[in-house]
Amino acid sequence: MPKAGSESSLDGQGKPLWLVLELTYRCPLKCPWCSNPVDFGRAGANELTTDEWMRVMAEGRKLGALQLGFTGGEPMLRPDLEELVAEASRLGYYTNLITSGVGLNDGRLAALKRAGLNQIQLSIQSADRALTDSLVGARCHDLKIDVARKIKAQGFPMVLNVPLFRHNADQVEEILDMAEGLGVDYLELANIQYYNWALLNRTELLPTLEQMRLAEQAVVAARARLGERMTIYFVIPDYFEQRPKACMNGWGAIHLTIAPDGAALPCQEARQITSLEFPTVREHSLKWLWEESPTFNTFRGDTWMKAPCRNCDEKERDFGGCRCQAFLLTGDAANTDPACARSEHHHLIEEAIAESGRHGRTAQPLVMRQTCAAK
Repeated sequence: MPKAGSESSLDGQGKPLWLVLELTYRCPLKCPWCSNPVDFGRAGANELTTDEWMRVMAEGRKLGALQLGFTGGEPMLRPDLEELVAEASRLGYYTNLITSGVGLNDGRLAALKRAGLNQIQLSIQSADRALTDSLVGARCHDLKIDVARKIKAQGFPMVLNVPLFRHNADQVEEILDMAEGLGVDYLELANIQYYNWALLNRTELLPTLEQMRLAEQAVVAARARLGERMTIYFVIPDYFEQRPKACMNGWGAIHLTIAPDGAALPCQEARQITSLEFPTVREHSLKWLWEESPTFNTFRGDTWMKAPCRNCDEKERDFGGCRCQAFLLTGDAANTDPACARSEHHHLIEEAIAESGRHGRTAQPLVMRQTCAAK
């Protein structure tokens, strides 16, 4: 999560340093930018058992994984969460819970603390009660604020994650004030990426460049005012830049996600690349999946690259951009990410921005996360 204008690169030396466990796709909220698959009801069926997750964590440590994220859906819906956290702590992971806050009460917070959980990332959608509740399809803003205070009371380092898009981008100053008032350690103003539900709603969610500029100005001012009291992450969406992000520090470089059904993914969105197969931990060891599976090896290195990436002097910095975005927008995951101005498909990004601007004058209803989606 680099700060705006910064660049970072992490060499995992062939190890999956960051292991993410998507314990479930079940969730009580209906966020229309959800990163879970649009067909999450099918894709999330047949969740791994407690024992299967235990095996995954043990195999991950043997591969060199250091940081472990429990996410979903809503991971609090797994009654074995505390047991899984305790085992992860015993294995030596640094553990992070990524949650909407729904289901996180005093009792479970205390149990997670005893189990050894290191950090909690709580999501909230705005500084305004009515907007938050309407965006997630549930009355939960006050609950989230209460949970944030409980997290701090338990002594957890807390990341407050605020997904940014057109509907809340004008509230950045208010969000910064809210985070400061809550004593947040890390504030992630996460400009959403357009996959799955967010792509379905892209025309309605995409902010304007002017909104992003004003938001960045507010962040710069807050950093100057707050100093070391709160770390603020903010990165302009790649739709508004001329170069793509270095997605996941490169395909299969440091990041390994396990989906609820055990599918091994180079990133949480990779399953959208329908030209690839995604074998599961029920079929293979984590070592084989990471080191030998075609899924992870297809886009490692640079031999797969087409022009202009193949001869680009920036390919070791951005790795050709996002493979999922390339596939979703061009139909070929080996193409240059259209977010790059050098891509022959960059016009697709420009057209999406123009279309969103036209629709912005007459807002359309959002398609809320649901079992069956249609638009």
